[in-house]
Amino acid sequence: MIASWRTCILEFPLLEVAFAHFDRLTQAWLKKENSALMIRHLPAIFLLLWISSTGVSHAFTGKVVSVADGDTITVLTKDKSQVKIRLYGIDCPEKAQAFGTKAKQFTANLVFGKQVDVEAIDQDRYGRTVGVVSVQGANVNEMLLKTGYAWVYTRYCRKSFCSTWQDTQEAAQAGSLGLWSDPNPTPPWEYRRGSKAGTKKQQTQVKSSGAYHGNTSSHVFHRQGCRYFNCKNCTVNFQTREAAINAGYRPCGICKP
Repeated sequence: MIASWRTCILEFPLLEVAFAHFDRLTQAWLKKENSALMIRHLPAIFLLLWISSTGVSHAFTGKVVSVADGDTITVLTKDKSQVKIRLYGIDCPEKAQAFGTKAKQFTANLVFGKQVDVEAIDQDRYGRTVGVVSVQGANVNEMLLKTGYAWVYTRYCRKSFCSTWQDTQEAAQAGSLGLWSDPNPTPPWEYRRGSKAGTKKQQTQVKSSGAYHGNTSSHVFHRQGCRYFNCKNCTVNFQTREAAINAGYRPCGICKP
């Protein structure tokens, strides 16, 4: 455990000093040395604990070797370890949602196979590093908001720049960019909550709403009256034909919407 802590603090000289005191305190305790030595190092230990509790971020670079979806990538670091990164403060549409595929493709075009800078901010419950990613000076998190491929994840976006990101999102919405071409897009956190519930009532509501239904498997959309309108995978709703096409879906060859 001590070795892992030592690796984590290399980028923070203040933490390294505090950790050195922690080492001495630990050795003193193991050797049962007098309490005066232990007390002398306590301020540094409190410093270590305080800095750790403030969530100090650290940065590293690496090559993007995988893009799982719009807001999740895998970075290969210089020491050849793979780190899964969840982009901080934003939430892209799920794969089964409208614009989920386009958000993933946008991120892939932006970073796949390239060197990126990662400012690690936190770690989520799945063990992923949560951070801000930059490529060639461009902030990837912010680019996804600017082009309309993500929402600000207000539940978790707590940094000072989040208010600026909110303005960026509103500008994309005003311009009907990306997912905002749909007049009533469903935020991914609500979509996930609905998917987990999985009740028949919710499924009925999904199938009955929208002038067009998109098949999340084939990415073909159908109009009302088509025999495939309520197919098993036709769970994405579009109010207009243009919204379906902009989301990357193609018209059904049978009903010709």
